[in-house]
Amino acid sequence: MRFSDIRLVVGTRPEAIKLLPVADALAERGLLPTLVLTGQHHLGKELGLDRYPTHDLGCLGLPNPDDHVRLVRNATAPLLIGADLVIVQGDTSSALGGALAARDACVPVAHVEAGLRTHDPRQPWPEEQYRVAIDEFASLLFAPTAGAMENLRQEGTTGSAILTGNTAIDALVEAERNLPPGRPQKGRRPTILVTCHRRESWGEGLESIAAAVTRLAEDGVALIRFVLHPNPRVAQAMRRALQARANVELLDPCPHGDLIALLRESDLVLSDSGGIQEEAPALGIPLLVLREKTERPEAIACGNARLVGTDTARIVADARAILSDPLVHAAMSRRAFPFGDGRAAPRIADAIMDWPDRAQPAAATG
Repeated sequence: MRFSDIRLVVGTRPEAIKLLPVADALAERGLLPTLVLTGQHHLGKELGLDRYPTHDLGCLGLPNPDDHVRLVRNATAPLLIGADLVIVQGDTSSALGGALAARDACVPVAHVEAGLRTHDPRQPWPEEQYRVAIDEFASLLFAPTAGAMENLRQEGTTGSAILTGNTAIDALVEAERNLPPGRPQKGRRPTILVTCHRRESWGEGLESIAAAVTRLAEDGVALIRFVLHPNPRVAQAMRRALQARANVELLDPCPHGDLIALLRESDLVLSDSGGIQEEAPALGIPLLVLREKTERPEAIACGNARLVGTDTARIVADARAILSDPLVHAAMSRRAFPFGDGRAAPRIADAIMDWPDRAQPAAATG
């Protein structure tokens, strides 16, 4: 066995959901990884993090993103010294801070979900900049799709890039396995599920989304379930706009399995979430992506999703068109798997164990 000490940096719920399959796959191969929790999100026990040795940094606070990167980098660096490999996921401030801390400690970095790009540093902000920065010095880059692999190739990535699929689908398959079989019966009232939180939508964008939800609720043809985001600024804005609105249920943040159940019960989803862009096609649920640009164009290309931004009129028009036309709805409701087959984590674990290049990265100077 080439590795004896692997650390996984975990800051947010999406990171935990997507990295736990990797931890499990490594453990199945005889290597028990250690989790380093940065406290960016509160991570409930239902995620299963307690299965692994853990360094919990507690809450480091949530200043602006760049300050949080520095906090995570400084706090995690002492915990990574002597590790064989540090694994980060995605594009959060915890992911970049953990990756930089690993570089400071001269430990190789593996990046799960590498190569995602909108090619616009402002959308999403600051995530687009963070994932590009991680990929510039990561030694192992696990790309979820062929498009992500091509992005890495065009950028001249120096690390080893491997096409694996997305571990979000691994987590989805496991979550759905624990749900009752089947979908709700036809003839019931249609349901729209809504989530939103993107930082670039704060202010006018969130107001436009709330206005679209209001207009769809006034149509009275669907029940709208709005899952509030843990960020209090976003949740409070939506409560002010939608509380006591007829045909709208405001739901508190829920565990991943419960969210998958809500997705599966829905006839249409409105969301700016990256994870839901991966999950909705696999569940066969039509999706309107509440962004101007997406780093997951595969969901659009397979026909399960449309990119509508935050414009009220466009959201309403597309939602009405999908719900009112059975042929359009059916075409968007076929299950598709552009983000993988649910076996990404075993591929990642195998690639880590077989990785021939154990050269240590140079110490950081910045």
